[in-house]
Amino acid sequence: MKYLSFMIFLIILPLNSCDILRSSKFEVISWTPGSGYHDHPDKINVSIKFSHEPDKANAEKNFSLSGNGNKIRGNISWNGNNMVFSPITPLEKNIDYEINILDNTRDTKGLSMDYAFKGNFSTRSSNIRPVLISFSPSMYARVDNINTKIILEFSLPIPLRTLYDNVSFNPSMSGLWQLENGGKIAVFTPSQSWTNNSRYEIKINNSLTDNNGMNIGSEFSGIFFTGTDLETPRLLSARRLTNNNEMIELIACGGYSSVLNPIIENANWEKNDRLLLIFSKPVDVNSVKTFVAVDDGPNLVIETQPGYVNEISLKFENIPVYKSRLTIRIKPGIKDSSGIETKEENVFRIFADGKLSMPPELAGIRMPMSPGNAADKKLKFYDNNSLYKIIPISDENYPSGESINTWIELYFKTAEGALIEQFSLMELFRIETSNNALNFSPRLIKTNNFTIPEPETGYEEFQRIEISGILVNTTFYGIINFQISPGLTDTFGNRNENILGISLIK
Repeated sequence: MKYLSFMIFLIILPLNSCDILRSSKFEVISWTPGSGYHDHPDKINVSIKFSHEPDKANAEKNFSLSGNGNKIRGNISWNGNNMVFSPITPLEKNIDYEINILDNTRDTKGLSMDYAFKGNFSTRSSNIRPVLISFSPSMYARVDNINTKIILEFSLPIPLRTLYDNVSFNPSMSGLWQLENGGKIAVFTPSQSWTNNSRYEIKINNSLTDNNGMNIGSEFSGIFFTGTDLETPRLLSARRLTNNNEMIELIACGGYSSVLNPIIENANWEKNDRLLLIFSKPVDVNSVKTFVAVDDGPNLVIETQPGYVNEISLKFENIPVYKSRLTIRIKPGIKDSSGIETKEENVFRIFADGKLSMPPELAGIRMPMSPGNAADKKLKFYDNNSLYKIIPISDENYPSGESINTWIELYFKTAEGALIEQFSLMELFRIETSNNALNFSPRLIKTNNFTIPEPETGYEEFQRIEISGILVNTTFYGIINFQISPGLTDTFGNRNENILGISLIK
């Protein structure tokens, strides 16, 4: 019987040896930085204090620190039962951190922990998730404006980066995100127009975060439709706008002509006139720029600011050549805010012959053949049809080699009310001769108090300018060119780009 009791004791003894050896539990009795929020993550080291001296290699193997699920690398040092983990790179803000020590961690006597250890701390100031408060356009809304902006309002401020990473459109659309109201409102401006009469879905991933790194928690999908306006835009009228803000309706041309259907021409166009286009509904100003063209004339440039408007003002990039004929074409393809395009081409023919835009022209010259004869100056007049006519300058009236005081009258046809710019005339007027037939040096220019009070008969309405100077005749014969170089201007700013002149023979 004693033998049986001894054998039972031997069997039971190994089963309870751990309890006999365990004077106290092997466990983590304290740790830092402790649970909750910590404001300075760059200063954080993790320390673990064990109840017994641990097997250091085993404890290091079974220890881990992770942030948002990603393992953190670092170095471990010891001070008795206290293990200190120092991250290689400083910990970051807005991260949830977790410490794990597995339950098979042993002390130096081989005693394992009763249970695994887990500690949590955070560098995130708030655990409140951001919430999407509103979405525009609203769910299943139909929008007429194909350039409409997407507006998302959140309960907390969000970073701009998270929008580009976590918000998408189907069909795809690129654009620019901007933040307003301290980052709580996100505004998306598409880089191109939404396709008219289409269904669009906007998707927000659950990984979209606020400024504290908290994600939104759940996905969101919004759906909207484009296009409820199906009316085709039309050009109602084209008008000429004068400097006096007078509006004159332009008549469209069919683009062809015949004896029965002559070309319709809009005459009297002045150099500073502008074009006003009026549409049946607001259209894209930039679209108008693309589909307005000019044949045989300078380009039109838009004065109206970009946007969608009914009335658009344009002006010529350069002044049309006087009495030139040009064609303005308003081509199909101009878009309204719904992306609907104009279907018709409108053609307007312009005749740039405005009476206030006529550049100055030399109509004739008059000069005395006997300047020293007080009773009879023997005036000679030559007009534009006097090419190579004889001018009777000779030794009898202009002795060769002598400096004779004389004058030349110039008659100009100008725009109504305009005067020749005297400085321009003096700079550009000259007498050129072949064979050194004579020489004229101008001295004085007059616009009144003329030497001969009466103008040439038939030229009373023309502007008369007298140029006094010294004429030296020679014994040689030749061609005399009374010439004005290109650039003669009047007081209205009209400018003649041609050489003006009358050529005579001495």
